[in-house]
Amino acid sequence: MAWENVGEVSRSCLNHTRPMVQHPRQEPPPDARERFRAFACGLQDRICAALEKIDGAGRFVEERWLRPEGGGGCSRVLRDGALLEQGGVNFSEVEGRHLPPSIVKQRPEAAGQQWFALGTSMVLHPRNPYVPTVHLNYRYFQAGPVWWFGGGADLTPYYPFLQDARHFHRTLQTACDGVDPRYFPVFKRWCDEYFYLRHRQETRGVGGVFFDYQDPGGVLYRGENSQGDAARCSGDIGPVQHDWEQLFQLAQACGHAFLPSYLPIVETRQTMKHGERERQFQLYRRGRYVEFNLVFDRGTIFGLQTQGRTESILMSLPPLVRWEYGYQPEANTWEALLYDEFLRPRDWHGDGALEACCRARGALG
Repeated sequence: MAWENVGEVSRSCLNHTRPMVQHPRQEPPPDARERFRAFACGLQDRICAALEKIDGAGRFVEERWLRPEGGGGCSRVLRDGALLEQGGVNFSEVEGRHLPPSIVKQRPEAAGQQWFALGTSMVLHPRNPYVPTVHLNYRYFQAGPVWWFGGGADLTPYYPFLQDARHFHRTLQTACDGVDPRYFPVFKRWCDEYFYLRHRQETRGVGGVFFDYQDPGGVLYRGENSQGDAARCSGDIGPVQHDWEQLFQLAQACGHAFLPSYLPIVETRQTMKHGERERQFQLYRRGRYVEFNLVFDRGTIFGLQTQGRTESILMSLPPLVRWEYGYQPEANTWEALLYDEFLRPRDWHGDGALEACCRARGALG
């Protein structure tokens, strides 16, 4: 994989300041909904075509659905493929008159407004335990004069390789930096914070990027942890002004970065031999995915609160999973390496001790 040609990940928030846009456009363009729909549907088409090609055996089955309260969507699911045990790539466009509590809590100024939301979401559960699970979601929300963008992508390995984490992060950083180099340092830290299982005290995987409630002005971080690394990084950068066009460009850049961020990893890992031990560990770790999505995930909560299509909302869950009481990995195993080194926020590029550890354990890549 041509990993080393991608730019280095930034290590300092303050190194990425640049003059602010002086007069950002406060209101969205009149065709905002149509333009985001075209992007989201196009992204769904592009991802599905590429996944069918690399899978070689599976095909996506499409279901179009309508939501009684307004809107609908297009769900595509591939099952029992050569690469993918199950993968779903969804587009939804929903609307209504009453905002769900999860939105009103975050943006009380939107209360009482007629609203719409649209976006593309994806979760892939590969067969081979050496191929990571991956998630993507990019969305746009508008309620009267209130609007924002959100989204992100994160990687969840079972048998981790440092180069895979590096490649995934570098590709997303390049996408963010092409729009504004202040984005990635905050959104990387926000991803580490968001995809965190508090009851397990571990991250879901190796992270990526995550952002939400991005509108014309203010600080980049809009999360709940005002004392965390993402908030501190955002505070160091200060207020950032960006208009609808720039934020739309961010969503497009990150969305289009998915295939180059993930397919090289798949091509390298999908032929690796594995046995029952690796399969059982994969199924056990998939349990963490279920726990996060049912307890913490905003998309799941929003979909259920707005009476969305349940099958589409829960397509993110793996087809097979298991739990084991009191599991602890054996010392000095690859399973232990995941727990010891990969399930917490890391500087994937600048940590020499991590690189030495992965090299010694055969997990550099």
